[in-house]
Amino acid sequence: MGYFKCIALAFLMALSFSSIDVGLAARHLQQLPPMPTLPTTTLPPLPSIPNLPQPTMPRPGALPPLPTMPALPTFPAIPTATLPPLPSMPSIPTIPTAIPSIPFLSPPPSPSSTP
Repeated sequence: MGYFKCIALAFLMALSFSSIDVGLAARHLQQLPPMPTLPTTTLPPLPSIPNLPQPTMPRPGALPPLPTMPALPTFPAIPTATLPPLPSMPSIPTIPTAIPSIPFLSPPPSPSSTP
């Protein structure tokens, strides 16, 4: 935990020192005399786009007919596979839900005292 605090303190110090340089640079920029205006030039006009010839499209009725599709070949019949019947699963034994009663043990007989 102490190591983390030391790293955080070093990071904050480095950040504050770097911001001092930025602040000084900003102050120097504010104290500079105003920049002279740059001469502007006029741009030449853009060339005009030439008129290109328009392509002629054929009429929809003048298109040639589409070729006919050839008949697809017939595939032979696929034989159907029959699976053997699944074996029967053994029955799962049931867990008894009734709690058996615990027999009550009587205390051993006390020894009889004989005078």
